[in-house]
Formats: sequence, C-alpha cells, structure tokens
Amino acid sequence: MSFFSEVVQGAAPGRRALVELGRDGSRREWTFGELERHSTRVAQALSARGVRRADVVMTLIGTRPQWACAMLACFRMGAIVLPCSEQLRAKDLRLRLDVAQPAAIVADERNRRELEAAGPQCPVLYRPGEEVDPTAPAPPPVELTPEDPCLITFTSGTAGEPKAVLHGARYLAGQRLQAEHWLAPSPGDLVWCTAASGWSKSARNSFIAAWLRGAAALLHDGRFDPAERLELLERERVNVLCMAPTEYRVMAKRVTLRPLGALRTAVAAGEALNPEVLHAWREATGLDVRDGYGQTETGQLTAMPPGRPARPGSMGLPLPGVRLDVEEGELVAQPATVPTFFLGYLGEPPPRGRWHTGDRVQRDGDGYLYFEGRGDDVIISAGYRIGPFEVESALVSHPAVAEAAVVAAPDEERGSVVRAVVVLRQGPPERGSARRELAHELQEHVKRETAPYKYPRVVDFADELPKTPSGKVRRAALRDPDPRPGPG
Repeated sequence: MSFFSEVVQGAAPGRRALVELGRDGSRREWTFGELERHSTRVAQALSARGVRRADVVMTLIGTRPQWACAMLACFRMGAIVLPCSEQLRAKDLRLRLDVAQPAAIVADERNRRELEAAGPQCPVLYRPGEEVDPTAPAPPPVELTPEDPCLITFTSGTAGEPKAVLHGARYLAGQRLQAEHWLAPSPGDLVWCTAASGWSKSARNSFIAAWLRGAAALLHDGRFDPAERLELLERERVNVLCMAPTEYRVMAKRVTLRPLGALRTAVAAGEALNPEVLHAWREATGLDVRDGYGQTETGQLTAMPPGRPARPGSMGLPLPGVRLDVEEGELVAQPATVPTFFLGYLGEPPPRGRWHTGDRVQRDGDGYLYFEGRGDDVIISAGYRIGPFEVESALVSHPAVAEAAVVAAPDEERGSVVRAVVVLRQGPPERGSARRELAHELQEHVKRETAPYKYPRVVDFADELPKTPSGKVRRAALRDPDPRPGPG
C-alpha cells in the first residue's frame, strides 16, 4: 500500500485534515491539499540530503502539522520514520541515535540545543518545510508491502532500557480495525488524541486512524492543563477524545466536569483506567470512557466496544479477529491474527510463535478482560496474589488522593507486603500524627473497597510519582529494598 497516495492524495484537496492550535494561542486549519504540498517539500529536502528508501529518519518536533508532514514525507519515500518526543533529554536521544543510526533528522529549532547535546552524526533539517531547494526533484510515492519497514517506536522503558520496535507498513493499514471498533469517528468528525508526538499511541491515533475513517485531527502544541483542555474541547467542538487514564484522572480531580456538547466518544489507553475515574466522567458528562489495551509491539489488541456500557475496570474484549488467550493468568496473543503486530526489535531476529505480553489479566464469563498488572508487578504476600491496579483504584477513589502507585516491599514474615506511594490533592500533611492518621485512614479505606489482605501495610506520601516521558508510572523506581514500617 501507499498510505500517502491512498489516504492523503486520495482525499479531496479542500477537505479539512488538521486543526492546529499553537502554543501562542494561534489557530489554523489545514486541508489535505496543503498537507500534500508541505510533506512533498519535506520529501524533497530529505532526498536532497541523500535519504533513500529504507533509511531511518528521526523526527524531533512538537505536536504540530510539521510533525505530520515529516511522517508523511517518510511514508511517501519509503523511509523508516522514528518520531521522538520533545520530552526526551540528550541521554535519551543519544540512545535512539546509537540504536537506529538515522540518515537524517527533522527537528524544531526549539529542540536544537538538546539535540546538539546528543551529538548526531547525520544531516539535520531544522524549521521543517521551509529549507527546500525548489529545483530538487520530489521522490515519487512508493508502494510498500505489508512487511516493508516504515516506523520505529521505542517502548516506554518502565522496566528497563527502552527497546526499538520496528513496524511494517501493515501497521498503518491495520489501524482500520481499532479505528472502526474502538476510536470510532465518523466522516467529518474532529478527533483529538492528546498523546505527544513520539509515542506509540500518537503515531497511530493523532492522525492516521482519524484519516482512515474520513475524520479530521486536532493537534495542540501545548502542555497539559486540565482547565484549558476542558475549554478547548468545548470551543473546538471535538467529537472524539483519546487521552491517557492519568489525564482523565487529573481532570476529574482538579476541574469541574460538565457535559461537553459535541463530544460523542471518549476512549483511554496506555494504562489501566480506574473505575472511580470512569464513574466520575459518566456522572458529569453522560459519557462512558471506553478503555482499550495494546502494547508498543502489538498495536491495539482489545477495546470496550462502542455502543455498549463500559464495564468498570475492564479493558474490553479482543478486537474482532484477534486471538487472545489467558494462560496461567498471562495474556498471550496469536501474532497471525494481529494486523498491527511488529516485525521485531531493531537489530534482533523477528519474534517466533505466540506473543507473551507479560501482563497479568483476568477474563470474566462474558469474555471481558481485566488488567491486574505486569507479571513482575504482581505482589505475592503470605501466599496471596495481589494485583497493584485493584489497590491503586481503591486508593484513588478516596477524595484526598490524586494519584497512587503500588509496589511490593520485602517483609521477613510475609515475603512481601503491599507498599503504596500516594500523591494527595492538597499535598502531604506535615510529618507526625496527621500523616499517620491519614495513612491509617487510607489503609482502612482500601480494606473496605477490596479484601482486607490487600491493604497497603506501608503508606508513603510523595509530591509526584516517577514517570516515563510518556507519562507511565515507573514502578521499578518505587521499589524500596528497605521499607519503613507502615502505620496502622
């Protein structure tokens, strides 16, 4: 297929493709005809710098149309695009440069200092779309087989160094499955996927899935502000919203939610969605937040289907045609049934056989799946298996709690105990009796919300949780080899 030819050139040139909201408050609408012209100019510039089919091109651009144009230029040329988040620091960028060995980089001027600190040894094109020799020939759109490589995304690195995941062109066409059965925009809709450029979800849902369904996409080049996000949803009349569970959770805690007019669909992916957050959004907006699950390597695997009431705590059903088994509590996928399954890790042999996700899940009698935690995150205490997600959900249902993460802490008698690290809405109390009383209150709250054996015997308070640049909690950074005795 040629995503560029079929989706961009195949659209009516005057049809709306993107709505751009700049950091300076500016607003601009882009048509498919404009995207075609601008992405062709980027392809000309890359070609003039020696980039050829199957070369790697790294991008370091904010969530802006210039990022989409750079991606489209690579799809047009058959180059392999490696989008990177602006949140990455020089060390992170150096890792990606060493692993991917890009032939060229397309970057924002505002990222020059960090990129230069990483020391790239390849041509860098700044101010993408402007520095173009008008006499340079435009490379023709190439046809890619499903197995031809086209995209590299790095895993989040929650449990170790990030790994380079290589996707084939089938990853682009394969987005039709989740776009139809989860994201579910209609032609002419406006879709806002808030994931920053460079992450797995942004690579597929910021514009690819929307365009495959005839919808337009909103790109907001700004930091997350709960009140501003609510205002933009209303002002731009967004129809489909895709956010991380953390963003839904923070908005529910820090702003007063209300019905959002044009908003018809809200979906979440990236981490498990706490039932408390689902209830808050349903009560205030009248909408269910429909959860979904996937991995960087697999693309999306499950979805809470459109038109059905969301089940609190569930990540939904397998997408149509996708074969998922639960073996000894672990989710296992059949790669041949997953249209967005990866080609392999860069520089390593392709995966063989069934794909073991490493994630612990439960399946109910109707086939709905419930996430418990990563295999190495499940806590075994005095013979009980405790999934951190259930305890975290109980904690965030307490009105004082903004965020919580649960990990195992070693214990001489029980082997391990549950340790909770809690971020409060109003900041932690002063050390002393107030802190001990609140910790005890949270422990009793978890006992009431779950089973008594699951309560956190260690409760610590923090100003924030350690997270990856993509916003996922780094539980490995929270594991304490010498925990303090917990109150209560």
